[in-house]
Amino acid sequence: MTRTRTTVAEATPHRKPRDGSSGLRGHPWLTLLSVAIGVMMVALDGTIVAIANPAIQKDLGASLADVQWITNAYLLALAVALITAGKLGDRFGHRQVFLIGTTGFALSSGLIALSGSVSLVIALRVLQGLCGALLMPTALGLIRATFPAAKLNMAIGLWGMVVGASTAGGPIVGGLLVEHVNWQSVFFINVPVGALALALGSVFLAGHRAEDAPRSFDIPGIVLLSGAMFCLIWALIKAPAWSWSDARTVVFLGSSAAAFLLFAFWQTRGREPLLPLSLFRSVPLSAGVVLMVLMAFAFIGGLFFVTFYLQNVHGMSPVDAGTHLLPLTGMMIVGSPLAGALISRIGPRIPLMVGMISAAVACFGLATLDAGTGTLTMSLWFLLMGVGLAPVMVGATEVIVGNAPLRHAGVAGGLQQSAMQVGGSLGTAVLGAVMASRVEHLLPEKWAGAGLPALGPERLSRAADAVSVGVAPVPAGTPPQYAEKISTVAHDTFVSGMQVGFRVAGCVAIAAALVAAFTKRGENAGGSVGAGHL
Repeated sequence: MTRTRTTVAEATPHRKPRDGSSGLRGHPWLTLLSVAIGVMMVALDGTIVAIANPAIQKDLGASLADVQWITNAYLLALAVALITAGKLGDRFGHRQVFLIGTTGFALSSGLIALSGSVSLVIALRVLQGLCGALLMPTALGLIRATFPAAKLNMAIGLWGMVVGASTAGGPIVGGLLVEHVNWQSVFFINVPVGALALALGSVFLAGHRAEDAPRSFDIPGIVLLSGAMFCLIWALIKAPAWSWSDARTVVFLGSSAAAFLLFAFWQTRGREPLLPLSLFRSVPLSAGVVLMVLMAFAFIGGLFFVTFYLQNVHGMSPVDAGTHLLPLTGMMIVGSPLAGALISRIGPRIPLMVGMISAAVACFGLATLDAGTGTLTMSLWFLLMGVGLAPVMVGATEVIVGNAPLRHAGVAGGLQQSAMQVGGSLGTAVLGAVMASRVEHLLPEKWAGAGLPALGPERLSRAADAVSVGVAPVPAGTPPQYAEKISTVAHDTFVSGMQVGFRVAGCVAIAAALVAAFTKRGENAGGSVGAGHL
């Protein structure tokens, strides 16, 4: 009786659970509500903390490197642990792992708010990232196991809407909290949200676990994959500071490649491998993973420029910048459930291709922005970007999770999230390098052309670093006429680099549209269907 109670069959809303629990447990829409609140906490944290970094730096006396580590520690922990966390859900049940992740994320957030040193904040951000990794893939695993095939895309669409709304709201909520309360409130907000997710999850989530779920752990596989992901993400984080040709960058990238090769070899030997390579025999699943990487490259990498463009070139506050991005994030919020309904009717291939083509057009449109572009023009391109990305976020997720066997639903969810993390990190690093190269090439020429005093190599290098994020390197006490010239040169140079970056992002989006042609509806979609009860 104990074993049958943990199978997916018991989760279907069309049958009363045999364990005597309430019929509300395992209800698809209540399951979605429960996991959405937990996911909202993690997605909100992805953007809300960036707004608090300046206040943390001032209050705790942190260095620039310390502040960068507040973000990087979380990113590294999250990226390294996602697939392993998904395996934990497959092994022990997604409900248990989700609830543990929710509890850990809320507690670590509260402890960060109580921290009095930046080193403790960084250490707790690692813990927060690990707990976030437990949440994301198990949320997808619960949705996959609970919803029948006919409604899976709609459920993933609503899940995407929550992620989009939380991501969009981060800068606005964070700005208001930092401005009117304190930086600690940015972390304290996760405590009541986490408590609500824990309460709802304890009541409504059913213990999904396939009958043929893994029974053991692939410890060597976990070590090799974690090492490979760590070296890769670390290299992508540090490459802008070290340079791509630096020996340290090459060593970490080489170590990552070697670890991935060893991992792939080991997966062919293990009895129950961490990431069964047989998953990639599915062409749609493999295409979905590649598509997710390319989409995140273009979107997150491009968004990296936009935030600096709005705040440093147009002089907006973080709250104003977040408001100006609402056409993009708003369309993702509205479009995600609509995309889910459309994909349910006609399949993912056409919406994914059209979505990435729309995103490509938006990237090329954003490449036409200059320092004087008005809000209406920006909003139109942001709107088109949101329209394009909504079906991709939903469709690519369904393609990956739906084409994986149910017993590997957690691993598939971790794979989807890992693809986004790698793509976003790669896009930020590569497009950042494109920006830096363009600035280094143009700045001396534009500086001299404006009749400004010549800069020595060291001062020119510092100026280029500032211009690469849209900041005008105006020394204190500079006469107004020179300050205006420096600002004009800096912003024009930054915009030129941004334009090249968006053209590269647009080309990547076109490549993603071609990859989307190989996708199709998940063959294994819908846990209830797979259990044979519908």
